[in-house]
Amino acid sequence: MAGLQDGGISRRRMLSVAAAAGVGLVAGSAERAGAADGPARKAAQKSVFGLRHPAMGKVRVGMIGMGGRGSGLLGNLLDIEKVEIRAVCDVVGAKVAQSQRRVVEKGQAEPAGFAKGETDFENLCKRDDVDVVYIATPWEWHAPMAVCAMKNGKHAAVEVPAAMRVEECWQLVDTAEETQRHCMMLENCCYGEMEMMVLSMVRQGVLGELTHGEAAYIHNLADFLMSQESSAVWRRRHGQRLDGNLYPTHGLGPIAQYMGINAGDKFEYLVSMSSAERTMSMLRDRLGAGDARRGEKYACGDVNTTLIRTARGRSIMLQYDVSTPRPYSRINMICGTGGTFCDYPPRIHLRGKGEGWETEMRPYEEKYGHPLWKKLKEWAAKSGGHGGMDYVMNWRLMQCLLEGEALDMTVYDGAAWSSVLPLSVESVAGGSVPVRAVDFTRGGWKDRKAAG
Repeated sequence: MAGLQDGGISRRRMLSVAAAAGVGLVAGSAERAGAADGPARKAAQKSVFGLRHPAMGKVRVGMIGMGGRGSGLLGNLLDIEKVEIRAVCDVVGAKVAQSQRRVVEKGQAEPAGFAKGETDFENLCKRDDVDVVYIATPWEWHAPMAVCAMKNGKHAAVEVPAAMRVEECWQLVDTAEETQRHCMMLENCCYGEMEMMVLSMVRQGVLGELTHGEAAYIHNLADFLMSQESSAVWRRRHGQRLDGNLYPTHGLGPIAQYMGINAGDKFEYLVSMSSAERTMSMLRDRLGAGDARRGEKYACGDVNTTLIRTARGRSIMLQYDVSTPRPYSRINMICGTGGTFCDYPPRIHLRGKGEGWETEMRPYEEKYGHPLWKKLKEWAAKSGGHGGMDYVMNWRLMQCLLEGEALDMTVYDGAAWSSVLPLSVESVAGGSVPVRAVDFTRGGWKDRKAAG
């Protein structure tokens, strides 16, 4: 990205990136010519599968974005031993000051603060006392900030989605391969207690050979999205320009891990369809006559459904719905030749065990509960964050860095899962045409085994 290579990202550049979401994501034939196979790996690049770095005595963290999500991540990190917060950054100075106070109250030295405009994060990334940069900012900033961190020798831990365009996904992959730095998307749902239990069951063959999965992000956020809160405004702006699955990874990540996507299987192609848009327009029309939001128009349908086919012939149904009055659900259903698990509420049916669902999960939790949750459940409950999954995710990432282990999720996972956003937009815009998925591993998925 030219702005990064030239040493700065201008406001104009970032606005053009955001604007491209309405045009560039749809113009897939131009941006993605040959993208499904990907550009050839340069001599300076090599795969980051299994990437390890020397064990650290402590992990020094820099954080960009100290709003609601960043504050939650900070709380988790402050509860983990051998983790030091060295720098915090936000465009709002008060949030930086508040975060500095929290760190000091936990007995650590006051971290450096960065709040001098939208590109001050670059100065954080240049510090020599930071090992990993956490990024919890609006979506359009995720990829350029992660690239900046890696180019400055830091590992990147980036919130979801990791990127909004296929081009940005490739930038993350190429930069990680060039710098040999970790770039992990912080998909906390992969660390949920139920998701990790199911992962253990899948790896032990309880559900047989997997054939189909269903996932979603169903969250009734319409009233929030129509508000004037800053985080609502930028999210609503994306819905004004884009029609597709704008937030695919919470539901998709766990299903992809069950299926071993990028580890023996890969996404092959997808087809996406959106319903009519009604809810946001209804709420807009109820606003007062002088409200500026009365002039807004919304592109994203109330419900998007995307179907994904994998190289091994499996299918995935993925939904996105932040408008309709449905109870929260990520569905989290996985079907195999030996049985089916479905969440919200959790239930299981195994071949040969009657015809209905089993709803008592305690026997399965005792037998197949993931070792991480058995080890960390008490701490996860204290630290909080989406039922404890945030703490487990952050603890695990820190332990991998402290002990010099390979990470659970790689840049290829973040790129593949995030790419469903632009690919679904492309499919919807083309009349629900099939769109070829992208192999960010450049064939490396064939020889890699899924981890448990």
